[in-house]
Formats: sequence, structure tokens, C-alpha cells
Amino acid sequence: MRATWNGVVLAETDDTVMVEGNHYFPRESLKPEYFSDSSKHTVCPWKGTASYLSVSVDGAQNRDAAWYYPQPKSAAANIENRVAFWRGVVVEQTA
Repeated sequence: MRATWNGVVLAETDDTVMVEGNHYFPRESLKPEYFSDSSKHTVCPWKGTASYLSVSVDGAQNRDAAWYYPQPKSAAANIENRVAFWRGVVVEQTA
């Protein structure tokens, strides 16, 4: 799987976990130069509190375009240390 935004590969891996229609990428598969911490947080009743990352590519910013659960609840332990994407980030199967 590959995650891209503005023509740049943000993450790539053969190991994603699908939860609620979202592919969660291993944290180590992200290219860190494109990500920065966000102050946004949301709460899911069964996964826990999500933290967000903003994406920057060639001066363009996509705020809160990725999220992860730093301490997921036990029901969501399979997404620990994994990141999912939205807000125009394209997630697609690699050839």
C-alpha cells in the first residue's frame, strides 16, 4: 500500500491493518520529513484518544491529514504504532 499527497509518497508498506475502511500503516513506514505534530485530538469510544499529524509537501500544508492512537484501548491493540490518512491523501495498492 502507498499513501500519497500532492504527488509525493508519504508512506509505503506491504503491512497495513484495515479498521473501519482505513488502512493503518506502520509508523516506521512514514517518511518523517513530511509530517509534523498537530494539536488536534479526538476520542473514539472503542479505540481511545487519537492524535493527529499534519502533512507538508513543497510548501503546501494538509492540516491533520493523518491520525494515530498513541495508547489505543485493548480492543484496538492491533493499530498501536500505526497511522491512517484522510483529507485528500490517496491510499492505493502498489503494483
